[in-house]
Amino acid sequence: MILGERLRTVREQKELSQGDVEKRSGLLRCYISRVENGHTVPAVETLEKLARALEVPMYELLYEGEEPPKAQLPGGKSGQKLWGSSGKDARYLRKLQQCLARMSEEDRDLLLFTVGKISKSKKQ
Repeated sequence: MILGERLRTVREQKELSQGDVEKRSGLLRCYISRVENGHTVPAVETLEKLARALEVPMYELLYEGEEPPKAQLPGGKSGQKLWGSSGKDARYLRKLQQCLARMSEEDRDLLLFTVGKISKSKKQ
C-alpha cells in the first residue's frame, strides 16, 4: 500500500477530517491532501507529526501488518538482547535522547559531524 493511501485509511478509521489532522499536526490541510493523493512524499519529521496527530505509532503509517514488525539488525541473532533495551543502559539512552531533543539542529549537526570525524580517525 502506498503511504498516502495508508494515511487516508488510518485517518478515516479514526473518523477524522483533513481539517482535524491540520489542527492537531500544524500541517496545512492542502499539504495533507497532497500526501494522501501521492503528490508529495513527507519527510520523517512530518511523518512523526502525522502519526502523533492520528494518535498511532509511526510504524502503522508504513507497515500494513497487525503487529509491529520484528526488529532485525544486520548480523544480529534473533532473541539477542539489544543494547539500551533495559536497565541502566536504557536510562542512559533515554537521557541522551532528551538532551539531543533540546539541542538546536545546528548543534546536533555539529555533534554528529564531530562524532563522525572521530570514528573515522579511530578506524584508520
